Amino acid sequence: MFTGIIEAVGTIKAININAQGARLVIAINNLDMNDVKLGDSIATNGICLTVVDYDQHSYSADVSNETLKRTGFANYGVGMAVNLEKAMLASTRFGGHMVSGHVDGVAEILSITNNGNSIEYWLSMPSDIAHYIAEKGSVTIDGTSLTVNALSDGKFRLTIVPHTVKETIFAHYQVGTKVNLEVDLIARYLERLLTKEVVADEPKSNVTESLLQKAGFIK
Repeated sequence: MFTGIIEAVGTIKAININAQGARLVIAINNLDMNDVKLGDSIATNGICLTVVDYDQHSYSADVSNETLKRTGFANYGVGMAVNLEKAMLASTRFGGHMVSGHVDGVAEILSITNNGNSIEYWLSMPSDIAHYIAEKGSVTIDGTSLTVNALSDGKFRLTIVPHTVKETIFAHYQVGTKVNLEVDLIARYLERLLTKEVVADEPKSNVTESLLQKAGFIK
């Protein structure tokens, strides 16, 4: 799990694509690697990746074909800046929101406008996940925890303060940039519970209302 508070901006050092997916090598810049070990997770532009090799200057991670399909990886190249966040600890201050590092879709930046000392970004909403995005709700853009400030006709607006621009890759964004989008984790589970969606081959529960009555849990 992650919080969406970016710890450092890294750089893609190498991309090696193969039949199984790809391997990335990320130059970490100022990310503290003293507490990192093999198998740890580092969110890289919002994608939860497992460290398979590392030193004090970089780490390597494998990317599955599923991840390649669901993220903006097709737009990545050597030298590209990426947001980095190590997996949260139980003692970590929870400054953002619950972020899984599982990207739901790719959004496109539609416009960038200065507003006082902040910058407003309008982004497209993929139609299949648009219903998870709510005004004043949380979303994750390339791993950054942000608040949705407005919704309109298949798009949503973010207002980014100078500190966020400085500490993340927002300064690199242009109109047309594709970004990884993760919706609020709680919204996905609430939908599953409220709609009681049936999954193929899912085992059915033997707990019934009559069984609960017999056991004295309900009257």
